[in-house]
Amino acid sequence: MNRINQTFQNKKDILSIYFTAGFPKLDDTLKIIRELDNSNVDMIEIGLPFSDPLADGPTIQKSSEKALKNGMTTDLLFNQLRGLRSITDIPIVVMGYFNPILQYGFDKFCINCKKSGIDGLIIPDLPVDIYKKSYKSKVENYGLNMMFLITPQTSNDRIHVIDEISKGFIYMVSSFGVTGARDNFDEYQIEYFERIKEMKLSNPLLIGFGISNDKTFKSACENSNGAIIGSAYIQHLKNYGVSKTNDFIEKIKF
Repeated sequence: MNRINQTFQNKKDILSIYFTAGFPKLDDTLKIIRELDNSNVDMIEIGLPFSDPLADGPTIQKSSEKALKNGMTTDLLFNQLRGLRSITDIPIVVMGYFNPILQYGFDKFCINCKKSGIDGLIIPDLPVDIYKKSYKSKVENYGLNMMFLITPQTSNDRIHVIDEISKGFIYMVSSFGVTGARDNFDEYQIEYFERIKEMKLSNPLLIGFGISNDKTFKSACENSNGAIIGSAYIQHLKNYGVSKTNDFIEKIKF
């Protein structure tokens, strides 16, 4: 069974942490993963840096810019991940935009994900219909889960289509906009969480965009299976470095 599915079977209040490959330093990838593993996070999402990350807020955009300047490439990331499964059993997801993956070669990308021990993919700008028609069988043949995003503006009919096609979990975007840390959720967002929860979808839900502290993490867990934190952790990396990862996680989860 895929590690992502196992995690949702065995745990609740899932904490998934996103970081940008190649940030703060080019060779930090496995160091960060090791620190996150030691901090007992439940899942890790590795972001492929891209020059035009439309869904990302300024913190992640700047981390992508820095990573690219550092020299991060898709091939280099896969080289770095060769030792991945010797240091962690945590589910690992790669998040990347469709054009650079397509230019790299979709099959080549999936093959290298499988060789590296990657469990799933998030490609936020890959339309569900195109995925189903042209890429779903390939992804599943390589043993990978594909997760899709929903937003407050996604219709119920579309959500059911996404629920049918997703494997692993659904990424529940907390608000319409780009990523970024916030201190709390407003009434509109809570109503959205409750509406999706009442739909009783077949896939677990993880809430992302705006999770930055123990308050927002707890609120997300009350309305889903857990949360994804990106911008707040990247800012912590920038301010305090990789070695202080556990300080950040302790403030969120414990």
